[in-house]
Amino acid sequence: MKKSILHLIAFALSISTITVSAQENIGKQLSKVYSPEVSADNSVTFRLLAPEAKKVAVTGNWMQQTSAAAPQVEMLKDENGVWSIKQSDLGSDLFLYNFMVDGVRINDPLNVYQIRDVSNVFNYFITNGDPAEYYKTKAVPHGSVNKQWYPSSLNKAERRLTVYTPPGYESSKDKYPVLYLLHGMGGDEDAWPTLGRVSQIMDNLIAAGKAKPMIVVMPNGHTSNSATPGNSEKGEYPIEFATPDVGSGDMESTFDEIIKYVEKNYRVKKEKKSRAIAGLSMGGMHTLFISSYYPNTFDYVGLFSAAFRINDKVQREVYDNFDQNLLKQKENGLKLYWIGMGKTDFLYQTGADFRKKLDQVGLKYTYVESEGGHTWSNWRKYLLEFSSFLFR
Repeated sequence: MKKSILHLIAFALSISTITVSAQENIGKQLSKVYSPEVSADNSVTFRLLAPEAKKVAVTGNWMQQTSAAAPQVEMLKDENGVWSIKQSDLGSDLFLYNFMVDGVRINDPLNVYQIRDVSNVFNYFITNGDPAEYYKTKAVPHGSVNKQWYPSSLNKAERRLTVYTPPGYESSKDKYPVLYLLHGMGGDEDAWPTLGRVSQIMDNLIAAGKAKPMIVVMPNGHTSNSATPGNSEKGEYPIEFATPDVGSGDMESTFDEIIKYVEKNYRVKKEKKSRAIAGLSMGGMHTLFISSYYPNTFDYVGLFSAAFRINDKVQREVYDNFDQNLLKQKENGLKLYWIGMGKTDFLYQTGADFRKKLDQVGLKYTYVESEGGHTWSNWRKYLLEFSSFLFR
């Protein structure tokens, strides 16, 4: 019996050896294909193995939009059926892209790193240098990110928000200041943590001594949704960019319930000088109306490519009494009213008109004008700069 088993083992080993040897000698072996490949000079090479495809292109957010169609650059196929293209001088940032294969948009099957933006899913990569180094996970002390449900009057049930707590929060008894950070239209409580790289930015800023340890609260600003798609009682519903709640005033008028929940359930400092609020686009609109509606609540206000009154047909106190509320906010005083806007942002004139209103009221502000438009590239940079001024 023992002899038979030994013979079987020997036979199996011989077959294995023959098979491996045969595999090594059948046809041409392709080297492993990598995509994307980021070089030290921030040039990036994309590759896709698609021997039967007729036309392959890459489309990315670094490309100039010249028409309604997505901008793209065609890739070249080699003798092994591998399509490739090199893009140079991309600069320092987090970039999004997809492939176009015979007219069909697909994700890069060689890149597992993906981000959802509203209803679209993109691959992403991060290049080198500043500011992109702040978007990377480094060997520094890390904070924690929690998905937190809280009771809400809006749907008489629960809504969800994302909370970043700084390194050491769990092991200490310290109280921390709070930044309330609001997303734009079509976003949710996952937008700032994923597209905005909040935990990486805060970890790296705090480790470098460029920001004070703080808690960052990121709520869902679409009040008709209780949570990010797939995580609410609505199930797997179609994702809308403009939901029915946009411009309704619901988010602004009930924001105090978020503050109360955070101050009851997290170790936070509860005075005005320890509260900040900031937001991008629709979240910038929310920010300017919330901060004036609660005119003695926030010492720091940040408007990133902010919209203004999206639906002027809605009559709500938070909107209708804005001028009076803004004057009260100015009289109560602030430490920082910070505004960032891209030179080619479609809301550029909206921002200019709003600054005139601030000038008329006499509310002092800091204005930063950057290159580019209505993009996460700008909003991440704005967060880097705005955060460095907080709670000093």
